[in-house]
Amino acid sequence: MPLKDIATVIGRGLNVPVISISPGQAQEHFGFLGSFAGWDAQTSSAETRTKLGWNPTGPDLLTDLGNMRYAQA
Repeated sequence: MPLKDIATVIGRGLNVPVISISPGQAQEHFGFLGSFAGWDAQTSSAETRTKLGWNPTGPDLLTDLGNMRYAQA
């Protein structure tokens, strides 16, 4: 899932604009955490589901983030 999709949902909840920035700007803005934003770390829950018998029943990430009450946080 693209980080921009996550940021867009959170930005909508906080009523703040979301903009794209370059990797250099991310590094400057977020410090050492900025380098993580640029990683294309594709993952899967298949191994977790198999090893732990995990079977999620709740909403997907974007739906969950969209339903948060940001004004109360």
